[in-house]
Amino acid sequence: MELSHDGDLLAIIKMLNSFGKHNALVCAYTELFGITPLKTKTKKWRLLLDEMKRLFDSESFSYQKKTYEISQTGIAEALGIVVHHNFPDGLESHNYLKKIMIGIAEREAQAAGRSAEKDLRKRESALMSGSRDGKSLTSDVNDSAYPVPEESVEPPPVRLKSMPEAHLTDEQREANRRRLKALMKGIGGEK
Repeated sequence: MELSHDGDLLAIIKMLNSFGKHNALVCAYTELFGITPLKTKTKKWRLLLDEMKRLFDSESFSYQKKTYEISQTGIAEALGIVVHHNFPDGLESHNYLKKIMIGIAEREAQAAGRSAEKDLRKRESALMSGSRDGKSLTSDVNDSAYPVPEESVEPPPVRLKSMPEAHLTDEQREANRRRLKALMKGIGGEK
């Protein structure tokens, strides 16, 4: 028991350093799970810290079969909210934290999408104005003028739906031919 206790304490000390500036928040969060008295609950604390380390390292989590991406800053924000909430009975699972992180993750995803769209529009306007990466395309023929030989643009692959073979009657085929002829006359293709 003592060797296990000492091993858990050593692992806890090593893990706490991996959270960097967020280690106080992580400790406060794990205390909500009732890790005292520490002499008997070091294994529980080590397991909780291990789960938090995996969360910080992967910067993602799953909730109800959906995976969310979240930054370490977002995780720390969520931990701050949870720690400052008053839980009379403590916590039994990470679900409350995950629910808060979902909102933060969605906010971060929207901000990243807006930033990516803004960058794309900036690049498009630069290309439309005749520059590439801030350089004018007409300045010198030998400069990296567009198109760059290494680059090639390929159209996206055409994906046609696979349709099962239709079994039409002769009357249905004739009706389709009439509709097609009328359509062609409408667009001026057939006289």
